[in-house]
Amino acid sequence: MKIFCSRANPTTGSVEWLEEDEHYDYHQEIARSSYADMLHDKDRNIKYYQGIRAAVSRVKDRGQKALVLDIGTGTGLLSMMAVTAGADFCYAIEVFKPMADAAVKIVEKNGFSDKILVINKHSTEVTVGPEGDMPCRANILVTELFDTELIGEGALPSYEHAHRHLVEENCEAVPHRATIYAQLVESRRMWSWNKLFPIHLQTSLGEQVIVPPVDLENCPGAPSVCDIQLNQVSPADFTVLSDVLPMFSIDFSKQVSSSAACHSRQFEPLTSGRAQVVLSWWDIEMDPEGKIRCTTAPFWAHSDPEEMQWRDHWMQCVYFLPQEEPVVQGSALCLVAHHDDYCVWYSLQRTSPEKNERVHQMRPVCDCQAHLLWNRPRFGEINDQDRTDRYIQALSTVLKPDSVCLCVSDGSLLSVLAHHLGVEQVFTVESSAASHKLLRKIFKANHLEDKINIIEKRPELLTSEDLKSRKDLWRIRSPCGDCEGFDVHIMDDMIKRALDFRESREAEPHPLWEYPCRSLSEPRQILAFDFRQLVPPRPLCAEGTMELRRPGRSHAAVLWMEYHLTPECTLSTGLLEPADPEVVPARRAPVCVQTLRAGAAWGGLPAPVLRVCLTSSLGQMMTPWDIWPLRSFSLLRAAWAGGWPGRRLRCQGALTVFLLFILQGGCCWNPHCKQAVYFFSPVLDPRAPLGGPQMVSYVVEFHPGTGDITMEFRLADTPDSPLLGNKVA
Repeated sequence: MKIFCSRANPTTGSVEWLEEDEHYDYHQEIARSSYADMLHDKDRNIKYYQGIRAAVSRVKDRGQKALVLDIGTGTGLLSMMAVTAGADFCYAIEVFKPMADAAVKIVEKNGFSDKILVINKHSTEVTVGPEGDMPCRANILVTELFDTELIGEGALPSYEHAHRHLVEENCEAVPHRATIYAQLVESRRMWSWNKLFPIHLQTSLGEQVIVPPVDLENCPGAPSVCDIQLNQVSPADFTVLSDVLPMFSIDFSKQVSSSAACHSRQFEPLTSGRAQVVLSWWDIEMDPEGKIRCTTAPFWAHSDPEEMQWRDHWMQCVYFLPQEEPVVQGSALCLVAHHDDYCVWYSLQRTSPEKNERVHQMRPVCDCQAHLLWNRPRFGEINDQDRTDRYIQALSTVLKPDSVCLCVSDGSLLSVLAHHLGVEQVFTVESSAASHKLLRKIFKANHLEDKINIIEKRPELLTSEDLKSRKDLWRIRSPCGDCEGFDVHIMDDMIKRALDFRESREAEPHPLWEYPCRSLSEPRQILAFDFRQLVPPRPLCAEGTMELRRPGRSHAAVLWMEYHLTPECTLSTGLLEPADPEVVPARRAPVCVQTLRAGAAWGGLPAPVLRVCLTSSLGQMMTPWDIWPLRSFSLLRAAWAGGWPGRRLRCQGALTVFLLFILQGGCCWNPHCKQAVYFFSPVLDPRAPLGGPQMVSYVVEFHPGTGDITMEFRLADTPDSPLLGNKVA
């Protein structure tokens, strides 16, 4: 039986439905899960183990049997900890069938089948009674249902149901309590991820300013949390306006409510400024006394920054206030945390909610279209003034007053730049209704409604008639083997099979600026394309060898692009600065460039340079939106083949592919774009004595018709060695 799955079209970016194997969703969920990262989280594991042992002891001290309910058991790790700690029996609930099947095998392999029953159901479907899944209620509740936002995986409804139907009143709970903390800050950098700033252009006619529409300025923004590694954000990028405020706590040992609620904390601003962003994190206490504590606090709020646990399954939260608010040092305010059953959001009030009847409980929702079209990194790109200046510099060299400029885009502002540079005829292709509506608003706010022609059509359907006058990321994929003394190889094998099904041949985007790394080799050019020429109709192949000049453990190949806008002007979607100039020679450090799906203008087409790096301590192979132009070549080839009679197409630039090995350290990556990282299996580990530099051979093939890139890597001095990677981007 086949099923339909949604997948992003690599050329247009639109979501389409494709027929897939009936097990595809399972494989995708397993392959992209964070199970390995959680099992590698030593701090989490130790604190859970300590809390479980303490809870079992308290129950035993009361002369009772220790009956454990483990909701969301995953591999069964917490259940095995409970039995090892002396629990009499454990009911392990897991709704995801492939993981439940793996848990059964893992429990059996570790010798706990007589004490642990894995139940493949959602916890709200579990029954208690003589004929039920559990003969009686449990007296110890163990769960790990938390995400970066704490409640985003449905922890509150699950706890609410468990207390009503599955566990005894006043049961022991591990964790016992959770507390959410918040800190108010002013940050132009983070605020630029949520609002469109005025864009300043220096042209021959003087300074021009692109202003945002009023409804975009008034829009509260996207309702979802922005979860990032706050430890990678420089303290210079924000100004602290408040102390760390404990906003609210949840006692998991008592009845929990999933109803909407708000919690306020009065504070006096530490300094005057503009309140824009709330940084938030949480900690969980495994015991009633709060002696066993696990926290997700960033380094400046951590009790022991030197011993912080790196983790990717729990990060920190960035929330944007609906509007920025001026605050005055010493003038009391109330920060209000709102939540429903799955989400948290914040507002700033002059008085406490109890005295203010106008406090709104509804989540803020975007009503301007921009936050539906542009993600947060895209907002950051558009607001990057240095990037805009480089585009202006490049476009000025190729655009003439009599040029006809076509911007192939969904929501790009390149058409506005072209107009302000004096081009009389500017067309922009907007294939989605959302981008069409947003661009009309922006054009109207800048009095450009009759200056730029919008073509609402898929780019490949254009005809000449349309142009008439208008840190340690590798651990999320690293095998776990043994975890806290328990054998979880079965989970490793399950994830590997899921990766082999498709994910090992596809890519997943990650923002590498959040994960420090340094180079193992020099960049290597693989392929080059000149946008002034037609895309070749046949596959292009490149092969060669690369030298690893520094010992290190390489897990993956990272792929990104650079645009050569002009011979003098380059923009990068990836590496901005190498970590060690002795390993990677100094290069002109380009600035951030827009995502490729945002497109470019024919008549001044930016030219991407594609780079690939072999990486260490990174892991998953990723292909971001930022490499879509590769898949768009067939579209351009078809469009240019049409000729558009009477039009002279002006375009320039080149696309180049590079390779580079990196390991954990200090490379500087584009903060607006995601990069693609190919995961290798087996891991390339050149740390053993080699008698000289280690060489890696590569074969890269680009298929213009489909946009696919196939890559193969082997150790060059061992021709018969297994493939390090055989991937399709």
